[in-house]
Amino acid sequence: MDKVHRIGVLTGGGDAPGLNAVIRAVVKSAINRGLECYGIPDSFDGLIEVDRPFPLTHKDVTGILRMGGTILGTVNRGDPFLKPFMTSDGPKDYGDRCIEILEKTGIDAVVAIGGDGTLSLSQHFYQLGMPIVGVPKTIDNDIVGTVNCFGFDTATSFATEAIDRLHSTAAAHRRIMVVEVMGRYAGWIALHAGLGGGADVILIPEIPYDVEKVAERVRARDEFGAKFTIVVVAEGAKPKGGQRSIVKAAAGEYVERLGGVGHKLAHDLEALTGKEARTVVLGHLQRGGSPTSYDRVLATRFGARAVDLIMRGQFGKMVASHPPDIVPVSLSEVVGKTKTVPEHHDILLTARSVGISFGD
Repeated sequence: MDKVHRIGVLTGGGDAPGLNAVIRAVVKSAINRGLECYGIPDSFDGLIEVDRPFPLTHKDVTGILRMGGTILGTVNRGDPFLKPFMTSDGPKDYGDRCIEILEKTGIDAVVAIGGDGTLSLSQHFYQLGMPIVGVPKTIDNDIVGTVNCFGFDTATSFATEAIDRLHSTAAAHRRIMVVEVMGRYAGWIALHAGLGGGADVILIPEIPYDVEKVAERVRARDEFGAKFTIVVVAEGAKPKGGQRSIVKAAAGEYVERLGGVGHKLAHDLEALTGKEARTVVLGHLQRGGSPTSYDRVLATRFGARAVDLIMRGQFGKMVASHPPDIVPVSLSEVVGKTKTVPEHHDILLTARSVGISFGD
């Protein structure tokens, strides 16, 4: 393609602390290279009308480094390619429409910031001819090809603090406290927050649990005098031979929504141990708030590297953290996969070494 003059940037999927830091880095890096930068609101939906993308300047991104959420807005509703986009001229293919508007607005390349869904759409658009670079975003840390994602450290830090606070009330009342955290089908948040917060039991999707084994740990703690137990459970954890707890089943373009395992587990533990059990579901509190210093730096590195890849014409790539470097990885190697906790991961083995039970 000809030389790039104008870059568009969008955010998609669930929000994560650090999105604004990436936007800021893209805008600053682009302008400092003599390029124009345009914000595309509401993910790829910002490309279905010609008047939606808007210029972003240094002034527009001043002060957003520390802000949670995204100044561009986001859409998290599944695959828009499944049905045509309705226009005044009749139905149009979603992809064709977005590329048409991209050309009309003079945007030469796009930085798409998002998780697996957004990256999958980015790969689809790349195959349709859109010059695009992806930036991985997920608090769950489950994107293949990158060691870390921004938002994960912030979510884990918040969950750890919540567990810290629950220790005092659990000890005072001699209760079982069950803390349900996000993560979907990966146990990274539960594992890191559980280990960092001093949990006694960590239940993750990768290791189906036996509730009786969890009850045994509760009884053992009572016997040596602890009298309370902290259980951290990932929303995607499931009992041996059982199913995950689902709030809403998948339907059409929407994926299933997980949740409820914490309440079920607390109910079962009360019945097995005779102890009072309470549940705390951290939910979207893990997504909000100001990003940690680590996430701000990682997000900034991702944004700057994404602009660098565009300048080099390396499209169809995702920036990835391969410490100590940020490197390009092909989107085709990433999409449709989930990075789960390996059985022999060092952090998991460390947790077992210090006596944390995984219910197995």
